[in-house]
Parts: sequence; C-alpha cells; structure tokens
Amino acid sequence: MTAWNEDNEASGSDVGAVTVLEGSSFCISAGTGDISADGSTNGAFYQDTRIVSGWVLRINGSRREPLSAQKAQPFEATFVGRATWPGGRFDSPLVVRQVRHIGPGLQDDIILENYAAEPVECAIELLVDADQADLFEVKGGRTTGPDDTTRAVVDGKLIIEASRHGQQRGSAIGAKDAEVGTDGLRFNVTVPARGKWSTSVIVVPLVNGEAPEKPFTEGQLPHHREGVQRHLAWEENVPRISIEDTSFQNVLNRSQSDLGALRIFDARHPNRAAVAAGAPWFMALFGRDSLLTSYMSMMVNPNLALGTLQTLAGIQGKKVDVDSEEEPGRIPHEVRLGVTAGLSLGGTAYYGTADATPLFVATLGELSRWGLSRDAIQPLLAHADRALEWIEKYGDRDGDGFVEYLRPNDHGLVNQGWKDSWDGINFADGTIAEAPIALCEVQAYVYAAYLGRSLLAHWTGDPDLEKHWADKAAAFKEEFNRKFWLPDKGYFAVALDKDKRHVDALTSNIGHCLWTGIVDEDKAASVMENLMSPQMFTGWGIRTLASDMGAYNPVSYHNGSVWPHDTALVATGLMRYGFVDEAKRVALGILDAARHFDSRLPELFCGFDRGEFPGPVPYPTACSPQAWAAAAPVQLARILLRFDPVFTRRVVHLAPILPESVGTFRAENVLLDTSRVTITATGTTGAIDGLPPGLKLLTEPRPPLAYPPDGTPANSRVPGTQQASS
Repeated sequence: MTAWNEDNEASGSDVGAVTVLEGSSFCISAGTGDISADGSTNGAFYQDTRIVSGWVLRINGSRREPLSAQKAQPFEATFVGRATWPGGRFDSPLVVRQVRHIGPGLQDDIILENYAAEPVECAIELLVDADQADLFEVKGGRTTGPDDTTRAVVDGKLIIEASRHGQQRGSAIGAKDAEVGTDGLRFNVTVPARGKWSTSVIVVPLVNGEAPEKPFTEGQLPHHREGVQRHLAWEENVPRISIEDTSFQNVLNRSQSDLGALRIFDARHPNRAAVAAGAPWFMALFGRDSLLTSYMSMMVNPNLALGTLQTLAGIQGKKVDVDSEEEPGRIPHEVRLGVTAGLSLGGTAYYGTADATPLFVATLGELSRWGLSRDAIQPLLAHADRALEWIEKYGDRDGDGFVEYLRPNDHGLVNQGWKDSWDGINFADGTIAEAPIALCEVQAYVYAAYLGRSLLAHWTGDPDLEKHWADKAAAFKEEFNRKFWLPDKGYFAVALDKDKRHVDALTSNIGHCLWTGIVDEDKAASVMENLMSPQMFTGWGIRTLASDMGAYNPVSYHNGSVWPHDTALVATGLMRYGFVDEAKRVALGILDAARHFDSRLPELFCGFDRGEFPGPVPYPTACSPQAWAAAAPVQLARILLRFDPVFTRRVVHLAPILPESVGTFRAENVLLDTSRVTITATGTTGAIDGLPPGLKLLTEPRPPLAYPPDGTPANSRVPGTQQASS
C-alpha cells in the first residue's frame, strides 16, 4: 500500500497514539489528547492537509495527569485526566474530560469537574498550531515549519493560514467566551464546589478562505452530523453476529465497525460509499486495496463493492500520461484529496499499478453472483471491457500474453503489485528482480478477470461472449502453468523478470493463484505443501517470503512479515482446492493472532514463528485500522462456512466446516439481493432462513474449478485443467 510519491515503506501512527477518523478526515494524538508541535506525525487532517499540528491543554500552568483514553466510536475519543489544583494540592479533586470529534474539522468538548467542597479558580490555556502541511510532507518528515504560516485574530477566532501548492489553506479556531491570542485560547474560570465548567473548541478548515459546507458549529450536537449518522446507519444494517466463541465474534464485530469507519464519500454522489485503504496515512481510495477489501467484505455488505467499483469507474484512465502513468482503461492505484488534488474525489490520481485493472473486472464478476440489480451492474460492463482492453493493449507490454509493469518515469513506484516496496520482488538468493516484471498473482487476477467477464456474459444472456472469455481464460491458464511453474522446486515463480527469467523466491503470492483457480490440479498439492511448510507458515499466518530465502527478514515490510489479508486469500485458495484441514489451520492461526491485537488485525505483523514469543510481534509502523486487514476475518468466516451465492445460476452454497472451538455461528441481517437472510451453522451443518424466491440452497461447497456445461453443480470436484470457474 505504498504511496506513489514515497520511496520508503508505509508509516503508521506513533506508538501509544489515539486515532479517530471519519471519511478522509482523521486525528492522531497522544494518549492524553495533546498534539505536540515538535515535528511528529501527530495532528488533525482534513483533505490530506494538517489543520492542527499543535494542541496542548494546560490547566493552572501544567499538563494533565492522564487517567484514560477511550474510543466508543471510530469518530470520537474521550480523554480523562487529573488537573493540577492551584498551589499543587496533593491528590487533586479536579478532573478534566476532553471529548474529541473528527469530521469536517475538529471539535473538542472540554469539561472541568471539581469534586472538592469549595470552589476553585482555574487558569486554562490551549496552545494551538496549524502548519497546513500536506499529508505526505508530514509522513515523510518534510514539513516547512511554523515560519511558513501567518496568524491573526479575526472576529474572535484565531486564523492560521499558509499557501500550499497554489492554494491557501487555513484553520479557524474559536470557542465561546475565550480570550483569543495568536498562540491559542485562554479561559479564567471559577469552577463551583461539586460542580463543573465546560466549553467547546472548534476548528474549521479553510480552503482559499472558504469553510466546508457543513462545519462544526457552536451548539450543534456532533452526533447529529451527516457522517455520524452514516456510520450509525451502517452499524444498523450490517449482519448481527452471534458466535459461541466470543473472541471470534468480537473480531468480526470490530471488522464490521472498522469497514464502516473506513468508508469515504464523494460529495457529487453522497449515497455512494467507497472504502479507503487504512488509517492514518491511507484514508484515500486505493485501487487494489479498495477492490480486494470489497471482494472480501461481500458478506458484510456487497454495496461497498458496488460503490467502490462505481467510484473507480468514474476515474478510469482515458489518455496516456507518462507523469501519472494513466493509460486508457487503467484503474488508478491511488486518489488523493490534498492541496494538489482540488476538492473532488476525482482530483489527482496516480495509475501505477499492474493489478487494480484486472481486479476491477474480477470484483464486478463476483458482485454479480450476489444478486445486485441489473440497473446497478449494467453501467459498469463498458468499464469492464475497457479494463480488459487495457490488459491486452497496455498491460501486456511485450506481446507474450502476460501483464508486466515498468514505470515510465523516475518518481512512480518501482514495484507495482501488492508488494510494492522497492525490494519486494527478489530471487531466492536475495537479488532484486529488474522490471519489466510479470507477477504470478497479477496473472491470476487476469485469469479471474476473464472468468468474471464470461460470468457477466452468462448473466446478460450472451452465450457467444460467455464462451469467448471462458476459452480465453482456459488458454491463459494453460500458458501460465507452462511458463511460471518451477518443476524442481514444486511451486510457481513469483515473477518473470525483464529477461523472462524465473524469479524463483518462495512467496505467499502463489497462494493468490490458488485463490483464483489458475493452478492446475496436478500442481495444487505441491503448492499447498510449500505454503504450509515451516518456512512459510508461522503458526499465526503465512509469511510473505519463506524464511530460507536470501532476502528474508521477519521485521521487513514485504520480505518475511505476515499480512492478514494475504493469509486470508491463501486460506481461501487452500479451501478452494479442497485442502480443508490446512485452510482451517491457517484461518484459526490468523484469528488467534487477532486476539492479541485487541480483536483488530493490523495491516501486518512480524514473521516470527509462533513458538518464539507469547504472541505475534507487532510491526512498528503498521496501519490500524486498515481496510483489507479488517476484511480478512470476514473472508475467513465465509470460507469456514463455505458460503457462496451464485445468483447467476440461481443457487447458494452453504457447506460449513466450523472447528469445534467455534461452536454455533449465527449471522442475521445478511444482505442477498434485496432480502435479509439468517445464516446458522454448527460444525458441518448449516441453514439459511429467508432466501430470495427462486434461489436454491445447496449443502455442498462450490465446485473449485468449474460448473459442468449444463450449469448444474456437482457433488465432487470437477477434474481437468481447461475448465473455467464461475
């Protein structure tokens, strides 16, 4: 998930920090609620601009003694501390509560409570800074400093402004009855005995002097804001989960809440939600991340995938642009809202990714299996066809049939698959591969795109087109198995390099090939054995790179760490090919890891063996919450249920294989078509109540590679390597 204009690995928030977010706005602070203007990455951000870089509360000349920091909702945090009594009284009875709300700006409700039997006079000051730095300047430590900003008191508010990339960005900070200076706000108050005093400090972001359409305002209850109501509606409409294994239930509930919090909205389409990649630094639309998250989150709400597809379709490439790497039909890697991007979601986009375009078609094909209306999917078919044209005209750069990447400039990403760090693709001896590079999982996504388009043609009643794409998928699969297979090693090359040499490192990427079904059945068992080897499976999850490879480092970003989404897709592939016990082991490993992260899986964690430490070792700069990590438990629940709707063939599969430790699983309010169904399962038995009319329940898993030509599912695996899965 590396940002396109960054040379280093992605960064997370400070250790011990508290992050609140709503849409693309977020705030990172210390556990006290303070934000120190000391060059750190903390601050409040709006449209990728830091509108607060310093926020220090002092009462009677001192900072608070922290007691607690709590988050009841993703967009709100409460900080509780003890304030100094004038004169330094021991065991001060002054308690300060600071309730923070994030959205189109920032609102801090500050409440000072006096538990003493006598009144007390308090001097309160809030020191404020706002450097208006671009998000990536902050993340990369390249901020220009306070000398670049201007400060003035205007109409009782502190205005801090700076010019950024041709735009004037600013913050207006105010509170009722405050004494406002150029360094902050002050209050001199008397707090009555057994009483309290309160105020609301509001920060309104300014773009060229203009405030957002609906900023925080004095007297307005923050919970009445549109963003908050959206999140509450999301919570009301996601599945209601009840599992005997309460820790599994907690993980799924946290995942559903985080997915709702990570949604972003385009003002031009207020009812359309896309999913951002993760907090704090990736609260933006990312083609690959948003699509994979959407794919894995279908059981929570397929409309998230629809909104993501619609949003990406609106900014699909139209022209050739070397600087942004835009090409006709290409799906972007990243879309930003910062000072270089204007005010719309379709502002500045960077297109340097090899996999988002085939994933767009594959996700659309998957979405059609969930029963969404023709009115929703039909307009996206033309975009799918443009994406397929990109695959053949631009993605295949040398005419060998495979999709390669090679950046055409000196500032884009060197590696353009999901392992997009500079050293993410290497040979078994540790040598870094040189572009053009054709990744194995990108070819697997292309295969899934061809199958997805065939399925969509079946859905629209076009048998000739259906056969065309199914035949193309079959031929592509045959060529992939011939060119990428390493018979002496028993697994697929992670890539072909610029000289068409096999990049022979053992990586988790090959598990994505199992996921899409591109692996020949006679090779699947060997791939499984390599993935489940001690060099790859840590007990918590699947390493990105085997521990006996030259570039292995368990504390690296892509060369030996464990990524939950990656592990979930590997488990899905294992289950698809009938390796049930292995899939369950992997699924339970990553779910066990979640228990050590307070039920929230991070972006990644270190790749140490399970026996080395009492729990998984955190990766120091992992994003949390992060979209595809949040979606991973949902996908794992789905494969343990073996729950697969196929509306295009009027069937739904449910063949659970829940471990005994999970107990009874129940999910109410699951959206299928326009119906809300209830799924119940225990062990290997399950049922669905409320199925839409005409949909048949099959208590057998979805065929791993194909449906027979007559479209009737079979009870056993379908042999052969030339069939297409749908």
